[in-house]
Amino acid sequence: MARVFALVPAGLLAGAFGYGAVNVLYAFRRVPLDVRFTFHTALMSVNGVVMQTLMGLTILSALVLTARSTGRSRLLAGSASLLAIAAFLITRLGNVPINQKIKIWAISGPPADYAEILTRWETFHVARTACAVLAFLLIASTTLLPAKS
Repeated sequence: MARVFALVPAGLLAGAFGYGAVNVLYAFRRVPLDVRFTFHTALMSVNGVVMQTLMGLTILSALVLTARSTGRSRLLAGSASLLAIAAFLITRLGNVPINQKIKIWAISGPPADYAEILTRWETFHVARTACAVLAFLLIASTTLLPAKS
């Protein structure tokens, strides 16, 4: 049961971040800046609750899986826990402060160095996506190992 409890939120988190990296990021680049900033602000206000909940559930469930596992499964689940924590920290310390700036830009316009700041946001997003996908893959791999009775 711990495997399923860990697998679902980790898969949803990896999928949501992956969709953002593959689709939303490129859509952001194709629209005028005012549209991007307005949509980015609206999306992040919704995503704030959803993604933080998924990150929290992924961390919690991976930690439960770590505690309930032994051997190689414990190592995989523990590594997934660390990756999920890394995704959370990247988000809170990297993406969220930039999101707050973008919220202001949507009203007052961007600063001269906005392109560099958006590139940093994208780099943080790719990093947290990689962490979430790797965490999911590690948790999924525990389902391939035989369960210990």
